Amino acid sequence: MKTQILPASEIQPALEILRYGGLVAFPTDTVYGLGSLAFDHNAIESIYTAKDRPIEKAIPILIGEMKDLDLVAESIPQMAQDFASRFWPGPLTCVIPKKLTLPPAISATSTVAVRIPDHRDALALLRAAGPMAVTSANISGAPSPTTAKEVYSQLNGRIPLILDGGSTPGGIPSTIVDCSGESPVILREGSVSLENLLAALK
Repeated sequence: MKTQILPASEIQPALEILRYGGLVAFPTDTVYGLGSLAFDHNAIESIYTAKDRPIEKAIPILIGEMKDLDLVAESIPQMAQDFASRFWPGPLTCVIPKKLTLPPAISATSTVAVRIPDHRDALALLRAAGPMAVTSANISGAPSPTTAKEVYSQLNGRIPLILDGGSTPGGIPSTIVDCSGESPVILREGSVSLENLLAALK
């Protein structure tokens, strides 16, 4: 497979690849992500193959706008709605009950991790494509890439397209918070603290 690099503004070729079950790497507000359409089971499975990713690890979903939350989540907790209105777009991932129509390759559990990234190029792609299953664009266990060149060095020949949006901030990953219970539970610490979250519920 030949891996092509195009400017991040070239959304149409990316959409065509996604609609035919392919994978696209693109910049986000943290690192470069590798994604497929969220409802394409075979494409999601190919993310695991491209990354040499352990199959038991769930893949988060990125969406481009709040209305898309209803497409991937069931009975969205009020807590998650409060967090989303306060921290999205931004570095907060909410774990919420998943839509049963989502492919099992997304998650083996009854929940799914969702966020809206705060990045112009990512939002443009997500708003055009709809919800996407996205994880970091690296070989599993290798450093997460912050440039298209770094993605290419790891995934050349494994994916068809990389959208080059320049350097991403890298650094601190998103906070992951489980919103499926009565109280928020942080599963991964990031730039949004528990104090920030609790303040958003008041």
